[in-house]
Amino acid sequence: MPLIEEAPRQRRERRKEARPGELLDAALTLFVEKGFAATRVEEVAAAAGVSKGTLFLYFPSKEELFKAVVRETIAGRFGEWNEELDAFEGTSAELLRYCMQAWWERIGMTAASGITKLVMSEAGMFPEIAAFYQQEVIGPGHDLLRRILQRGMDRGEFRPMELEYAVYSLIAPMIFLLMWKHSMAPCCPASQRIEPVAFIDSQVSLLLNGMLTTPDNTHKSPTP
Repeated sequence: MPLIEEAPRQRRERRKEARPGELLDAALTLFVEKGFAATRVEEVAAAAGVSKGTLFLYFPSKEELFKAVVRETIAGRFGEWNEELDAFEGTSAELLRYCMQAWWERIGMTAASGITKLVMSEAGMFPEIAAFYQQEVIGPGHDLLRRILQRGMDRGEFRPMELEYAVYSLIAPMIFLLMWKHSMAPCCPASQRIEPVAFIDSQVSLLLNGMLTTPDNTHKSPTP
């Protein structure tokens, strides 16, 4: 008899534990599909199968819900990525290629890939969201890439470079790929489709090797 009475309580406890994750999954889907401004918390709650009041028990506002989504899907993974960097034993060129390919597999191929487009398109209306994304994602992402480039310079594998601009050179093709995926990709003809893995491999090769067959010194300032 006690076992029969305990089963419903156990199911309720499991259901309660599952709610934050279900809410975050529902919120991510709706944020990416509709944008931050157009998504209503009532929709998120309904998609997760709970009441609006239940949602607010876990997340006191839509902004806090969005922040939790970003931390769960992107920002919370930088610790893991930095540990991988510390343990990597290959060359810095191999590390850079691995980093960009792994980023696509873990973020670009998931629903979280749409968050970048959301932030870029709505930053003007929601500066607090943009500031949060800058602090939690862009800043740590820059730091990670800067570490990889510095590693290469320290080991004599990369030539000296202006790190801040070099980091943007790495980020730019990845942002393009995300924006393309969530804008033109669904409606472009087959002849213009981009295969993400091949695109990333091409970008890494261009960044590492350049386009010239021999070094070009014409950009250097003349010796006084």
